[in-house]
Amino acid sequence: LPHIRYETNLVPYALVADITPWNFPLTLALIDVIPALLAGCAVIVKPSEVTPRFIDPLMKSIEAVPELHTVLRIVQGGGETGAALIDLADAVCFTGSVATGRKVGMQAMTNFIPAFLELGGKDPLIILDSADIDKAATLALRASCIGTGHACQSIERVYVARSIYDAVRTRLIEKAGDVAFNAPDRHKGILGPIIFDQQVEILRGQIKDAVAKGATIESGGAIVDIDGGSYLAPTVLTGVTPDMKVMTDETFGPIIPLIPFDSVEEAIAMANESEFGLSAAVLAATEEEAIAVAGQLEAGAISINDGGLTSMFHGAEKNSFKKSGMGGSRMGPMGLRRFLRAQSLLINTGDALPITAFAEENV
Repeated sequence: LPHIRYETNLVPYALVADITPWNFPLTLALIDVIPALLAGCAVIVKPSEVTPRFIDPLMKSIEAVPELHTVLRIVQGGGETGAALIDLADAVCFTGSVATGRKVGMQAMTNFIPAFLELGGKDPLIILDSADIDKAATLALRASCIGTGHACQSIERVYVARSIYDAVRTRLIEKAGDVAFNAPDRHKGILGPIIFDQQVEILRGQIKDAVAKGATIESGGAIVDIDGGSYLAPTVLTGVTPDMKVMTDETFGPIIPLIPFDSVEEAIAMANESEFGLSAAVLAATEEEAIAVAGQLEAGAISINDGGLTSMFHGAEKNSFKKSGMGGSRMGPMGLRRFLRAQSLLINTGDALPITAFAEENV
């Protein structure tokens, strides 16, 4: 239709509900808030009731800027508060578990509003036989244990080529033994406490289940109390099998299961054998070798010759695979664009067609 042209307006959702998790509570509260505000939305945040200490100082900062206070509010409460907020909103962002994410998604669907869900992960790391031994151990330890493993992009399954398996295992155990707690002096050390009792029981249960089914604890393994906080040293497990909870359920803690593989095809199949598909990692001698494997993995972001890079680099768009989430990417240009709806103006520059143009004899 040469006489028709169009223009597109980008219209922000009026109100975005942002329901955020207990891990990295300030970062994960604002990672969706800032692009939503930049898109022109108003936002109400419901942080996790588990980690509330950041809320009061953040609220004071917001209230100190009148222009910000009119479009950004924080409400506190439990699940019922989050559910009530979804009923008020025009779009919802949620970061958390698959179980709660399913409830959020169902409620959003009932209300015919979009839901942007960032859910759990069970991220695999594949270490190919060409990889450097020390680099492999360094990467497996850091990507599994940084932030006490309380991150969705933490490596939770490590697959190692059998030809280098023993060497990687030995080096990893050595490095794990050098990791110090942030206690009793929180200004020193590396590994912080497990956030709350529910997570303590999850970690304890996964270790107990693994040992009962034949796994061996090579380092760590015991949750200790220091000044009222619960700490778990990097826990390397060998002899793990696919039926263990540590291989199927999200761990969210510094536990590192090591699994040998005999072929690249076997490693890819094991890595993909999960209901999650958030991110993954591949380590090899060359970028090309790692990329060849990465393209066969069912995950939204693959770190090449590194691990957990989505926590440090936010420029690349990614989508969650499987049950790890849904909706537009929170990273890259889509992190802003997903809060805008396309409104098309279809402009007729000629005469309007009469109804007779559609008469049967003109067909």
